Amino acid sequence: MTWDDLDWKILERLRRRFLDGTAGEGPYWTSEDDLRHYDFTYAERIGWKWDAVLRELALRGWAPRGGSLLDWGCGSGVAGRRALSAFGAERFDSLLLWDHSPLATDYAATRAASVFPGLNISPVTPGFFEGGSPIGLLVVSHVLSELSEASLADLRRLVLRSETVLWVEPGSKDLARGLQTIRDSLTAEFRVVAPCTHTGACPLLAPDRERDWCHFFAPPPLGIHADSNWVKFGQRAGIDLRSLPYSFLALQRRRGGSDTGAEAPAAGWSRVIGRPEFFKPYARLLSCGAEGAEELTLPKRAEDGLFKRLEKAKGPLIYRWRRDAGKIVGGEELESRG
Repeated sequence: MTWDDLDWKILERLRRRFLDGTAGEGPYWTSEDDLRHYDFTYAERIGWKWDAVLRELALRGWAPRGGSLLDWGCGSGVAGRRALSAFGAERFDSLLLWDHSPLATDYAATRAASVFPGLNISPVTPGFFEGGSPIGLLVVSHVLSELSEASLADLRRLVLRSETVLWVEPGSKDLARGLQTIRDSLTAEFRVVAPCTHTGACPLLAPDRERDWCHFFAPPPLGIHADSNWVKFGQRAGIDLRSLPYSFLALQRRRGGSDTGAEAPAAGWSRVIGRPEFFKPYARLLSCGAEGAEELTLPKRAEDGLFKRLEKAKGPLIYRWRRDAGKIVGGEELESRG
C-alpha cells in the first residue's frame, strides 16, 4: 500500500468509531481494505509506541524466554510483529492470534507470514481459551477502553497462564491508572520488569496522588516531521505527530529465587513520569522509585551537564539521582544492560 492508495472515507469512518467510544461494541472491520488502511496509518503510530517500549526493555537487558507468542486482540497485528522483530522470531515456536473479528485475525496472520516466513502462525481456537496450556509471551495492545468486565476477567485468566506479558495502552489518565491497578493486582504472581524500578505498590495510586498517572511519550521516527505524507495525514486526521503518550507494563512470572533477566535496576534508580518541564533556571519533574513519587527540581547549573543531557534525552528517562532538599544535584543515566 502507498499514500496514493489511501481512501479517506475509510480512515475517517474508523477514526470516528475510535473517538466516539463505540469501538468496543463489536467488530469494526468491514473489509480487508479497512485493515490495510489502518495498518498503514493509525497502527503505525501505535507501532512507534511499541518501539519505545521495546527499546526500554533492551536498555534494561530483558527479553522473554520464548515459547508461544499470543497477540490478543491483535487487530492488524502490529504489536505482535513489533515484538517478533525486536526479540527475534527464532526465539518463539509459534505466533498465535486472536481478535473478535476473523477478518482481523486473517489479515494479521497474512502480514506476519510475509515478514516472518517459516514461523508457525495460527488463530487460536475456543479450545485454547478453555484449556490451560502455557503462553510464553502475551502481547496486549490498546484494548482496555473496549473491554467489558467479563472480557477483562477472560484476559486476566490468560495473563495468569503466561510466562511474560507486554501490555501497552494509550497514555490517557483513566486508562493509565486502570493499568496501574491491574499491575498491583498481579505482583504476587509476576515481577514488574518495567516501567517500574522498584517492586512495591504503585506510588501513583496513593490517595494524595490522584492527579498523577504513569505515562510516557514515545518519540516519532526521525524524519517524520519532514515527510509531507505524514504531515498531511496528521493535519487531516487531527493527530499531533509530536505527541505519542503511552502507558505500559512488562511482567515476568515469579519462579522463586532469582528471576534471571527480570530484575529491576539496582537500588536507587528512578523513572521520570511524563515529561520534565524546562524553565530558564531549572527543570521540574516527577520521579518515581522505591522512595515513592517525588516532585524534584534540577538546577540548570547541576554538575556534569545533567540538565542539558536530560533536555536532549529521547529514550526512557531512568536515572539514579543525588538529591539535596528536593533538588537534584547530580545523577547518572541507566546505560544498556544488553
